[in-house]
Amino acid sequence: MNEVKLYDTTLRDGMQGQGMSLSAAEKVRVVHALDRLGIDMIEAGFPSSNPKEMELFEMLAAEELEQATIAAFGMTRRRGVEAAEDEGLAALVGCFAPAATLVGKTWSLHLEKVTKVSREENLAMIADSVGFCAANGKRVVYDAEHFFDGWRDDPGYALECLRTAVAAGAENVALCDTNGSSLPHEIAEATAAVVAGLEGASVAIHTHNDAECAVANAIAAVRAGASVVQGTVNGYGERTGNCNLISTLPALQLKLGYRCVEPERLRRLTETAHLVDEICNVVPNPDQPYVGRNAFAHKGGLHAAAVQADAATFEHMEPEQVGNSREILISELAGKGSVVSRAAKAGIELDDAGARNAIERIKVREHAGYQYEAADASFELLLRREAGSYEPLFRLESFRVIVEKNADGRVETEATIKLFVNGSRYIRTAEGDGPVHALDRALRAAITEQHPEISEIELTNFKVRILDENHGTGAVTRVLLDASDGHDSWGSIGVSANVIEASWEALVDSLEFAFQPRAATSSPASGAAASR
Repeated sequence: MNEVKLYDTTLRDGMQGQGMSLSAAEKVRVVHALDRLGIDMIEAGFPSSNPKEMELFEMLAAEELEQATIAAFGMTRRRGVEAAEDEGLAALVGCFAPAATLVGKTWSLHLEKVTKVSREENLAMIADSVGFCAANGKRVVYDAEHFFDGWRDDPGYALECLRTAVAAGAENVALCDTNGSSLPHEIAEATAAVVAGLEGASVAIHTHNDAECAVANAIAAVRAGASVVQGTVNGYGERTGNCNLISTLPALQLKLGYRCVEPERLRRLTETAHLVDEICNVVPNPDQPYVGRNAFAHKGGLHAAAVQADAATFEHMEPEQVGNSREILISELAGKGSVVSRAAKAGIELDDAGARNAIERIKVREHAGYQYEAADASFELLLRREAGSYEPLFRLESFRVIVEKNADGRVETEATIKLFVNGSRYIRTAEGDGPVHALDRALRAAITEQHPEISEIELTNFKVRILDENHGTGAVTRVLLDASDGHDSWGSIGVSANVIEASWEALVDSLEFAFQPRAATSSPASGAAASR
């Protein structure tokens, strides 16, 4: 099995994406996540470009990694300056990082417009810089910026730049599609020619996603002989992003048979992708291949039934291989098999009649505006009602919400609830920042005496959507709530022309769900926690 090494540049190239910014401590967390995943080399950034980068390299010097190598990033020497006198190169060789990645020019347009040096001087800059870092004990990676543009312009000179770097001591040369302009057949043709022309030197591929081909281009390069892939977690990067290592890794290893990481590390792929999203304050893309919440989600009744018979019918691989899981989504398209499967997962005994009734009820309710894909708690309660195992947490007598705005602009909200818990009547009043907050506090106050564990349940998200805007203020409203007990999470839904009533329905479902009897292997977030 051929080996392909992975080089991550999330902390440098990835941070050039719009809105991306991490503290030094957050970057250290990303480094450890990448190390656990099995990434071979992690580019940490410029060691002396700013105080935050300096702090990062100081922190990384004290960290112990399982197997990854840290690379510091810099540029070839400035024109007219000796390598030993160049401040940037001095910072590279002076830092702890075992590897130094140098970016240099390849395309004549840049020589004429940017660096303003001759072709001969550019080759000297490459040779001097690589040689200086290698002589100081660094493993050197040479990034040939705009390589494919240079190759189209003058393939002989582009190859000569690479030969110069290899001769000076670079252990690897990276072909960079810096503009993201190339297509897979162009990448494959050029990479094959380079691999043949460099006679055994290690070649890397570095692609950008401007033409939506970054992953495909990386795969094409590997098939043409490249042995290292550079990219970022989740495809972060400037403009439209870099090659997404989260998609490239399983494609290379599971589909093409290359060895990139150990199988047990590959099973951390989903966890790693979501963790880095969280650290970067990015909402995970539910439709992301391999690791997205919907990557192995099945909604159509025929599809869901087929997957339960044999997952290979509608899945291209086993989700567990990348640490993901299969989800059977419930909607008006669901078949009996989907409903029965979800009931069994929750420990609910549902016969054929109950399953058929549940399906009909789902269709009616979805027509009214309910949507159970993101509200597994409400769906499980629906199944329990059909199976006769539903246990209400309380019996409502009434609730009232008062919103008062004072002359000074201050808004006050008060909710009063009357209900019965196990035969005892409770009346509680509470204030809140808004109607839902006040209702939540009053409801909890009424229930806490007999169910003190309710204090562990927290509402974590509240989303409102107007379903028929053309009805103006009389439009139907859908409310989705996310709740958590600190370990598991679940979603609930409410629909009504009255936003407070819709919120109340979702609120009650979120609390009642947590108190339902669980299957031996189930948790309060059965289904919902795994997907949210």
